[in-house]
Amino acid sequence: MSQDLLPISGTDYVEFYVGNAKQAAHYYQSAFGFQPVAYAGLETGLTDRTSYVLRQKKITLVLTGALTPDSPIAAHHKLHGDGVKIIALNVEDARQAFKDTVNRGAKPAFEPKEETDENGTIVTSGIYTYGETIHVFVERKNYNGLFFPGFIKWEPDFKPKETGLLYVDHIVGNVNEGEMDKVADFYRTVMGFDQLISFDDKDISTEFTALKSKVMANGNMRIKFPINEPARGLKKSQIEEYLDFYIGPGPQHVAMATDDIISTISDLRARGVDFLFVPDTYYETVYQRVGKINEDMETLKKLNILIDRDDKGYLLQLFTKPVQDRPTFFFEIIQRNGAESFGKGNFKALFESIEREQENRGTL
Repeated sequence: MSQDLLPISGTDYVEFYVGNAKQAAHYYQSAFGFQPVAYAGLETGLTDRTSYVLRQKKITLVLTGALTPDSPIAAHHKLHGDGVKIIALNVEDARQAFKDTVNRGAKPAFEPKEETDENGTIVTSGIYTYGETIHVFVERKNYNGLFFPGFIKWEPDFKPKETGLLYVDHIVGNVNEGEMDKVADFYRTVMGFDQLISFDDKDISTEFTALKSKVMANGNMRIKFPINEPARGLKKSQIEEYLDFYIGPGPQHVAMATDDIISTISDLRARGVDFLFVPDTYYETVYQRVGKINEDMETLKKLNILIDRDDKGYLLQLFTKPVQDRPTFFFEIIQRNGAESFGKGNFKALFESIEREQENRGTL
């Protein structure tokens, strides 16, 4: 792995542009157990936007909404609906990260800038990746505040408990047919990532639909970006449905890790989070495929949790239904017990489950 081309210590935050940030923040608190951290808006001197910052262990979400109809945030939301705009990466030197990636061919989003308050200074810079998505490089070694200068502490009385979510495991991007190799090459040449694994339409297909995917990862394996493109099939795939409703490429889902998926999924279901349906027939052959695991199979079956194994161990995973009106962005909950893969053995069952949802929506 190319460790030093662009040193990244982890995901700093994931920022969504949404139609109503106040209500979205309430949803992520109540449904997923994210904790209130910071706020910026009219009260802090902003006139074009408002942002709520929520956190659970190492996962930081920023929910940003427009205050004026002519704002770029409003334009983005009008076109794409609620979705991820920024995937921010924590770096040692945001100026150097910007200079190096632009020199290697990245399209600049914004030049390095400093923001300072009584808690110190943060340096950020930004480049574009697929679609309109931006990577923001965040250098916060000289900052001790809650989130960023310009934000104040957000302390509502409403603070539902956490649900056991720990960190961002990976973030998946959907791109147009024929673009996957180009985007994978961007991560390889511009960001210094290596290809961890690839899947073709033989690996990820059903009777009706298919996709291709390449997983790009940085040197320390803390950042993993699978990139999907549609493949030809008899009917419209989930990737094509996403591209149609998101109006172009963008982040499809964020996978959030837990070390107790049974507890996390039970809690999320009780809070009203909707997950994909997995038929009982899936569990009839799963023992032969994955062998012995620590968790009780009946409990996993009851909760619809998927199981897969690679040569390093096994993993447990489940996918939410889309978390907004358009059938675009969703979340994955994942527990890794040694496994470093992405659930290849579950792809067929997952696709069939998504196809059932597409059929209900009339978009298959």
